[in-house]
Amino acid sequence: MPPDTAPLSLARGLLQQADSDAVMVRVLAADGGEGTAHSYRDLLRTALALAADLTDLARTLGRPARVGLLAENSPEWVAADLAALFAGAVEIPVPTAFTAQQAASLLESADLCLTDTAGSAALTRWTAATPDPVLPAGCPTTALDLPALIARPPAPHPPVPGDDAVVKVIHTSGTTSAPKGVQIRRHGLDALLTSLRTRTRPAIFERYLSIVPLSLLIEQVAGLYMPFLAGGSVSFLPPGTALVGTAADAAPRMLTLLRQARPTALVVPPTVAGLFLALCDQQPAESVTERHRRIFGHDGPVFIACGGAPVPPEILQRLHAHGLTVHEGYGLSENSSVVSWNFPGEVRFGTVGRPLDHVHAELADDGELLIRSTSLFAGYTREDPSSVVVDDQGRLHTGDLAEIDDDGYLRITGRKKNLVITAGGRNVAPEWVEARYRELGFIREAAVIADGLDDVHGLFVIDAALDPDTARSRITEFGRRKLSGIERAAVVHLMSEDDPAYATCFTVTGRPRRDVIRHHVLTRTPAAAAAPQQTKEKA
Repeated sequence: MPPDTAPLSLARGLLQQADSDAVMVRVLAADGGEGTAHSYRDLLRTALALAADLTDLARTLGRPARVGLLAENSPEWVAADLAALFAGAVEIPVPTAFTAQQAASLLESADLCLTDTAGSAALTRWTAATPDPVLPAGCPTTALDLPALIARPPAPHPPVPGDDAVVKVIHTSGTTSAPKGVQIRRHGLDALLTSLRTRTRPAIFERYLSIVPLSLLIEQVAGLYMPFLAGGSVSFLPPGTALVGTAADAAPRMLTLLRQARPTALVVPPTVAGLFLALCDQQPAESVTERHRRIFGHDGPVFIACGGAPVPPEILQRLHAHGLTVHEGYGLSENSSVVSWNFPGEVRFGTVGRPLDHVHAELADDGELLIRSTSLFAGYTREDPSSVVVDDQGRLHTGDLAEIDDDGYLRITGRKKNLVITAGGRNVAPEWVEARYRELGFIREAAVIADGLDDVHGLFVIDAALDPDTARSRITEFGRRKLSGIERAAVVHLMSEDDPAYATCFTVTGRPRRDVIRHHVLTRTPAAAAAPQQTKEKA
């Protein structure tokens, strides 16, 4: 069957499912039981009821309402997100893992804040942690009560707002403690979803498992909109379960829920790819079907997508040999998420795939990736030195260094601003070095810093069960064998995966916060630092 290339309207496509009794959202049970399920009919009715309230608020304000959404991955999150979409509101999703200061910077213009139980707890925690208000003056909070909303009389389907309207403000890290907000247009989301639909089959999204926060735009696109437009479902982890990226040990604990969820698709950060390989290596002689049953609870296939940081090609190739193909992609919020992806049947390891149909990619003279697209953002809520720009030719300067092969596949080689120069004048591309170190299965995350330093320092988040001396020895030996003296970490710093500092040193997608990490590793007490004779080597 040829792909559907007709332009999509997310809002209209969702409303077409309003009378369906198929399962839209599942919530897994912590004890392995049945969990709970919510139908399209019930959740869309709930969303329309809430949308009516947001529309009334907009009439009072004389403009679209700006709605903070403070919730964990939950049916409440979905209902609030769709309500904002239907009402033409500007949604501001805030991670519950944020600090009070980060949350306040995103919510500074909110007219209303919607919360679930976890969101209310986060707001209480933030309020106790700072004398400054987290919400702007006059901004009320409303607890999301699904039973009460669904008990209301059915609300009419609202008219779909204009295509140029800003519908989301998505957080992205910058060079200050206050995250920037990336403003996403309605037509940009529709253009992106149209391109994704032409490259995928609806069956891929029959049962999506969501393991990273929905405050990330890619998780909204891949975990909600693509499954819902295909009539599929999304499964959430049991309430209170740490999402991957919010704690370094969340990924290993998530693996026990895979068989219960029986997913056909999921998006994972690079660290989970290494965990999948470890699972495969446990029983190398089993068939592919047996492996899918053991890990995912069904015969397969499973569309595993990955982004955020590079996965070593060796890991990808070994997983593929085991019958688990990980599809790397690349995107940024400034393009409404996805720029390129390796899709089933079009995989080239070591690349992030070819650009989507609505995206044109080219390289600047210095190798920076430039993109033209109909899904580009509408600007930031605030600027800082990390902001990317759109030039007078309509090209987004991504800040990423890349290569494009003869078939159009992209390979991201690093960040322009992350290219570091040691005190000895040697250049080091940290992303490539970090990807190599993640070939060691016990390493959850890795970050290297070298700018202006005599030696390359490496911070390695390791399996909590592994002896630190053993980990340090294996990291040092790996560096000697696999990396040049210029690249390898001459000074090794270790962090256990259950260390609370993990959440401050890495983003939820596993990207290092390099300024924070630099301060962390360079201000450690001598007792906490690695012994020089064990870890320090001259290039």
